[in-house]
Amino acid sequence: MAEFLASYAWVIWLALILIFLVIETLTLDLLFVMLAVGSVGGLVSHFAGAPFLLQAVIAAVLALLLIFTLRPPLLRRLHRGSDETPTGIAAMLGLEGQVLQAVTDTTGSVKLSNGDTWTARVFPTAIDQQLLPGQLVFVKAIDGATALVAPEEKALL
Repeated sequence: MAEFLASYAWVIWLALILIFLVIETLTLDLLFVMLAVGSVGGLVSHFAGAPFLLQAVIAAVLALLLIFTLRPPLLRRLHRGSDETPTGIAAMLGLEGQVLQAVTDTTGSVKLSNGDTWTARVFPTAIDQQLLPGQLVFVKAIDGATALVAPEEKALL
């Protein structure tokens, strides 16, 4: 087995490099690229004449060193310009709306400032438990396809 590793270690290192790079293209987390670079260190040490066990140690140490030193600043730089605009339910919270049909703790509808019309219920902690048509409300929560709303002056966060 030791003779096989001594002869074909370079094939193992190349295979690991390719596998890690393919996985990196799927994850885009910069973890597997660091492992691939560590494997390059193992490949270089093979061609320098190091025994396989030493090659593995060099690859592991190099990969760990890169993961803990180079990866964090690269991730920060990669995510530096990311868009932090809320989407989905988070974008709905706090939206202003107008009551279309009386909103109670069981039924009602509102037209939100984004143009959507939603079924609505009164937010449980709102003081007014019935909101009349035309009244200004704010979305406090989303429960499935129902907006939980409360009036502006008595809205609780």
